[in-house]
Amino acid sequence: MPRWPAEWEPHAGTAMCWPVRADMWRGQLGAAERAHAQVADAIARFEPVTMIAAPRTAERAAAMCGAGVEVVELPIDDSWFRDSGPIYVVDDGGARVATDWRFNAWGDKFLPYDDDALAARRFADIAGDPVRSVDMVFEGGSITGDGAGTIVTTTQCLMHPNRNPFLSRGEIEARLRADLGIERLLWLGSGLMNDHTDGHVDNLARFVAPGLIAIPEPAERDPNDAVYRDAANRARRFGLEVAPLPSPGQVVLGGTIVPASYMNFYIGNAAVVVPQYGAPNDAAAVAAIQALFPDRVAVGLHADAILTGGGSFHCISQQIPA
Repeated sequence: MPRWPAEWEPHAGTAMCWPVRADMWRGQLGAAERAHAQVADAIARFEPVTMIAAPRTAERAAAMCGAGVEVVELPIDDSWFRDSGPIYVVDDGGARVATDWRFNAWGDKFLPYDDDALAARRFADIAGDPVRSVDMVFEGGSITGDGAGTIVTTTQCLMHPNRNPFLSRGEIEARLRADLGIERLLWLGSGLMNDHTDGHVDNLARFVAPGLIAIPEPAERDPNDAVYRDAANRARRFGLEVAPLPSPGQVVLGGTIVPASYMNFYIGNAAVVVPQYGAPNDAAAVAAIQALFPDRVAVGLHADAILTGGGSFHCISQQIPA
């Protein structure tokens, strides 16, 4: 039976992708590149980082990331490797296996995505990992797990008609049990406002230890107030302990409320990289996450540039279990 390890379990390394699609970054491609390099550097201080870059961008990626990050050339459409990359499980013998799910760019929102749809298998092949393909549209950002058989997702995302319209909720659960080894699945409701991923859970709720899930407490006039309260209530009824974290509240970019969240942190071997938005709760969020991970250093980095593309640090990274 496969097991999906928790993100805080030891990594062999971290994989990321270099941004490519200029239209996705709304005139902020250069700033997004610098932000990707900063995140890669923060992680690479403690574990190996592989940066996947399209051939035409590989030289620039190598120059901006520096010698501490390995750059590998592969055709990609953009940098959201949490969703386009493999979800690694371990088998009964402890061997690493890359699961390769179908990727459709969050319901055909960004075209083309042919190379991203092949990115998981291509990366696993060059890494020398066995691959198991799963015939279901699915993204890594849509789930959070405790490594012990419990995962959390949102109904908005997994049951959205632009993903798997012919699969019932029970059929989706059966596939997750078979391919990720889950035993319990908590369905939350909706994700954050204006999230083009249709409610990925990694912006809303994150396991930080077995049985302990972090969920934001609403800030004043928070556009996601009802979403946060509903998620916390469902988690408690499910039997989970809820660790409240700050919310950045309303963050506006280009005149639009964006799905800014401190929950989109990345847990590395010895660091947790936390998004910052120039919001009043930035420092409090780093301190709260530091308290949850006393054996790691919490590092706050500005995430505005990455958020212009629709996500943050967890979205652009993928852990490779040891």
